[in-house]
Amino acid sequence: MLPTVFFKKKFCLINALFSDLKSRKNIKINNVKTLRKSKKFDLTFFDSIKYKSHASTTKASYCITTERLEKFLPKEVERIIVKNVLFELAKVLKKMYPDADIDYPDLSLKSPTKNKYKSVKFGNNVLIGKNVKIGKNTIIGANSIIEHDVMIGGNCVIGSHVILKNSILGNNIVIQDDCKIGLKGFGFIPLKEKNFKISHIGRVLINDNVEIASGCTIDRGSVDDTEIGKNTYLDNQVHMAHNVKIGSNCMIAGQVGFAGSSTIGSNVSIGGQAGISGHLTIGNNVKIGGGSGVVKDIEDNQVVMGYPAVPFKEFIKNWKK
Repeated sequence: MLPTVFFKKKFCLINALFSDLKSRKNIKINNVKTLRKSKKFDLTFFDSIKYKSHASTTKASYCITTERLEKFLPKEVERIIVKNVLFELAKVLKKMYPDADIDYPDLSLKSPTKNKYKSVKFGNNVLIGKNVKIGKNTIIGANSIIEHDVMIGGNCVIGSHVILKNSILGNNIVIQDDCKIGLKGFGFIPLKEKNFKISHIGRVLINDNVEIASGCTIDRGSVDDTEIGKNTYLDNQVHMAHNVKIGSNCMIAGQVGFAGSSTIGSNVSIGGQAGISGHLTIGNNVKIGGGSGVVKDIEDNQVVMGYPAVPFKEFIKNWKK
């Protein structure tokens, strides 16, 4: 069974988290999940009209939202009406998952034993945490760290000086030197006195036949997961922020940056040093030119370039002026 959360959860009752809640029963919260993934006894959040279709079908028992958005939720979902949804969510995450606010060192790390990983080859000074699972014929390079509960499939090649935490990897994956995968992302609630940090409890999911070149950084999800689809290639120094999802058979050139919660379709090609803003949807079969800045959604089969990114023919026309 795959771990859904890598962090220890504190026992929390809904009325202890929200003292003014009208609920008659003080029910234990099972998990904090997104609108789409939540189930009965889960707590979710709804902060943008962009997600109203997900809100209308959520299975959560409780939802943190605003007066303006509550009408889109199913009747059986108990509303927790607040002014700042993400701030209240951040406070809940800090109470329920106190170890997820920063990347604490994994004190269970030890040198791997040959008896446990008979068909795995290790370079010098590799450290492995508790409950790590590694498939057959995988190779892990020198000075790499695989933290507790990470799962790695078979026939994988993990380079040197790689850190893997809060991650689940499929089969036939290549991760080259100096990659950092599954660490906490950049998330804050801006406040005047002191910015409030958002704990990240999500995972990184990497599907079969993915190759990740040197120096890439892939943040774990905040509440959702960060994910890479099958047969996708990331060039050197690509950065994926929390909750980013890249589809199958994509080609991402060097130094591309993805801001949080953007979704990239399949068969997408992105040129070097392009930037993708947060909470965007990029369709299938899209091509984005190098150095472009994408600030709005892109439909399927489009070719764009420039800052802000526009259709390629429009970019050439403007360039010739």
